[in-house]
Amino acid sequence: MGVRKLKPVTNGQRHAVLYDFAELTKDEPEKSLLVHWVRAKGRSRQQGKITARHRGGGHKKRYRLIDFKRDKSLVPAKVVSIEYDPFRSARIALLHYLDGEKRYIIWPEGLNVGDTVVSISYEDAEAGKELPEIKPGNALPLKYIPDGTFIHNIELVPGRGGKIVRSAGTSAQILGKSDKYAQVRLPSGEVRLINLKCMATVGTVGLAEHELIKYGKAGRYRWLGWRPSVRGTAMNPVDHPHGGGEGKTKGKHPESPWGWKTKGYKTKRGRKAKNKFVLVTRKGGKA
Repeated sequence: MGVRKLKPVTNGQRHAVLYDFAELTKDEPEKSLLVHWVRAKGRSRQQGKITARHRGGGHKKRYRLIDFKRDKSLVPAKVVSIEYDPFRSARIALLHYLDGEKRYIIWPEGLNVGDTVVSISYEDAEAGKELPEIKPGNALPLKYIPDGTFIHNIELVPGRGGKIVRSAGTSAQILGKSDKYAQVRLPSGEVRLINLKCMATVGTVGLAEHELIKYGKAGRYRWLGWRPSVRGTAMNPVDHPHGGGEGKTKGKHPESPWGWKTKGYKTKRGRKAKNKFVLVTRKGGKA
């Protein structure tokens, strides 16, 4: 498991750092968990006009249904394979439950083929049933996960499934608990209050080497569905606020094509209700 650096045989390979895919154990996905995916290609369905710039093309993909809720309480599951998912940076693990059901989950670091994972609901835990072991891949309510444990795939509202900390190599940490909330430090450094009934999965998301990847050439971005991006300074004044002028100009504050200030200009207006759950912002200040 890791990355591989290509020999500089061509210019496209000179700086490329790619996956070695050593962690994968299966090439073909589970057919029963696939969904047809219609690509929008950055255009609206009504008029076909571009609504999201720089998107289009790319390889055909099929969506894998992921179990973010982990709501199959106290049913052991065996890890059958670790697979690639084109829709996320992390890898996914295929589970075969004891009752015959199959599900995908986000693959945590340290979870291997043949291991057994289990989850427990808040209701079963409150009823006094035996809690799963605190090990990678097991899912529990935040109330029953010890302080200091690293977690991922965290719910923000009980029962709605994990919404945050799902990217490759990421993890959050439980700092402490009060009567109703757990204090969780997120990968950004933000400390947030999350309901103790919310589910989370123990461990760190695998494939931390993702941050080292360099695609090396434009064509590799085209395979992923990214079209070329033209600099605003290379355009005419009618096309972009940065356009026009004789030679290169530097006197303009960076703007979007629609005149929004960017790169440092704060656009946040007012306070939102959800901000009351933030104890420490991602920049280290008090909320």
